[in-house]
Amino acid sequence: MSEPTDKPHPDATQAGTDQPPTTAEASGQAAPNDPATELTALQAKVAELQDQALRAVAEVQNARRRADEEVSKARKFAVESFAESLLPVIDSLEAGLAIKDAKLEQIKEGSEATLRQLKSALERNKVIAIDPAVGAKFDPAFHQAISMVPAEQEPNTIVGVLQKGYTIAERVLRPALVTVAAPK
Repeated sequence: MSEPTDKPHPDATQAGTDQPPTTAEASGQAAPNDPATELTALQAKVAELQDQALRAVAEVQNARRRADEEVSKARKFAVESFAESLLPVIDSLEAGLAIKDAKLEQIKEGSEATLRQLKSALERNKVIAIDPAVGAKFDPAFHQAISMVPAEQEPNTIVGVLQKGYTIAERVLRPALVTVAAPK
């Protein structure tokens, strides 16, 4: 790089400048660092970024709306599927009640068949019974202790089940009501 001198450059066309004209000045365009040019370029960039931001916000809103619609449809059809699986149970109950002179054995057989249908419908919809065995370890996540009773078994184990519990998709709907062995 050469040292600047006090003599004007021979190609200088503007009075009082020591630098040669730029290509933009020579062609009649504004200088690249001209404030008006920079302002126009920045305003164009801001407008472009605002447009991109507006489109991104609209896309997020559309995605959220689509997701909400899908969740709503999933809930609607989940209930529909569950209700549909219960219809044979209703049919069986109505058929049993339609028999005028049913014998006790027929009523018992019909009730057992209907209960099997109901259990099957619940299992198809991921409703599973919590029916702990006697002597099983008490688990507060799945069992609710109604009382502690003296028993000849290890403490904090189940002595009896008063009412079955149920889970749906591994989430407890109702804990099993149990009696628990008291510490000795």
